[in-house]
Amino acid sequence: MSWPWQTIIEPFKIKTVEPLGFTTRAEREKALADAGYNVFHVPADKVLIDLLTDSGTSAMSAEQWAALMRGDESYAGARSFFRFEKTVRDLTGLREVIPVHQGRAAERILFSFLGGPGKTVLANAHFDTTRANIEVSGAKAIDLPVPEAWDFQNPSPFKGDIDTRQLEAAIQEHGAKNIPMVILTVTNNALGGQPVSMRNIRDTAEICSQYRIPLFLDCARFAENAYLIKRRERGYATRPVRDIAREMFSYAQGCMMSAKKDALVNIGGFVALNDAEWAKAARQELILGEGFPTYGGLAGRDLEAMARGLEEILDEEYLQYRIRSVEYLGDGLKDAGVPIITPTGGHGVYVDAKRFLGHIPPNQYPGQALVCELYLTGGIRAVEIGSLMFGRGRNGDFTPAKMELVRLAIPRRVYTQSHIDYVIEVFRELAQRKDSMRGLKLVEGFEHLNHFMAKLAPL
Repeated sequence: MSWPWQTIIEPFKIKTVEPLGFTTRAEREKALADAGYNVFHVPADKVLIDLLTDSGTSAMSAEQWAALMRGDESYAGARSFFRFEKTVRDLTGLREVIPVHQGRAAERILFSFLGGPGKTVLANAHFDTTRANIEVSGAKAIDLPVPEAWDFQNPSPFKGDIDTRQLEAAIQEHGAKNIPMVILTVTNNALGGQPVSMRNIRDTAEICSQYRIPLFLDCARFAENAYLIKRRERGYATRPVRDIAREMFSYAQGCMMSAKKDALVNIGGFVALNDAEWAKAARQELILGEGFPTYGGLAGRDLEAMARGLEEILDEEYLQYRIRSVEYLGDGLKDAGVPIITPTGGHGVYVDAKRFLGHIPPNQYPGQALVCELYLTGGIRAVEIGSLMFGRGRNGDFTPAKMELVRLAIPRRVYTQSHIDYVIEVFRELAQRKDSMRGLKLVEGFEHLNHFMAKLAPL
């Protein structure tokens, strides 16, 4: 339906509640120091508003909870698997459906036999676990975003696109035989949750077909991407989101999904593809680390909840509310004088910490400094996407990331408008004293996925 009112209300009622973690400033100071100034190590009950991630943090619906009770917990060939398999096949059009416990398991399984030294994986932008699983295999991960993706104030509607000219050049440079796949992450999580246009998906598919390279979608947020296509791309305004999603998948030879995002569940994921030999190799690897191929490290009830979530996420009233909620936070931060990536994307708002804290150099982690101050001031937990996450080395050989961002990822169906108003108020207060904020030094770092385990200290 076309909503006639200015206020976009939640398209659901709240049936169960959970208390928030109210703390004092002194308690937060101790919690952050004990955590080594890394909010991943702060206990959740010491967090008031948790915007660390939208992964696995959704509130499930009454129908999903009912589906849990229908879960068939048979070790092999459970009813729940076949229901899940049918749902994924109907959505993606891909024949081979392999459940896993979350998205990084899908990545690890695929690159265990598709990666390796001498291989290169090209993408619009790899996120943290994808890049790590590629690099652990010995392969290289190369990002090829469109130029406007780096201009955070550019209002271009599809800044998640891959640069197709660079894509062809990279294929010719590295050799098609050395490129096991091209990945389009929809939406583009590393650079602002920006959507990928259908035209870009189609053009990328044509290039991949020309060089006989499989195109994969990292489709954790496929429904949000499809809805943004409906809103922003010519020719799609009257198309149902389900049909738009199916067209997206029709151009790909496979996909991997963390179902903890757009499938509205707290655990789960899958690999889907058409290549029977790849599927055979994936199932062999899955048995070693995840479980039998019809449960993939999950309970039958998890498969039921995923199947139901993949249907609920395509509700257009929900998607209208979801995208507008993100825009509401973005509008509030801009009004408070906080620079963000515009336009806002599907699952969160990305603060440009490099602009906001211009006096803090990259080797003092301005994004992480803002993350820590946000927690100390308001009990709000966010995540840095910058030199702590993607920088290389330390001290004299330090190479900063190209961006210094703070992502405010909004869990699905969890927070109300008043919670978001509170986040905006805290940022308004931070904006008034941003020049007094100081950077951090890295005390202990890690080669892969540094931001999860790193320990820091204030300068």
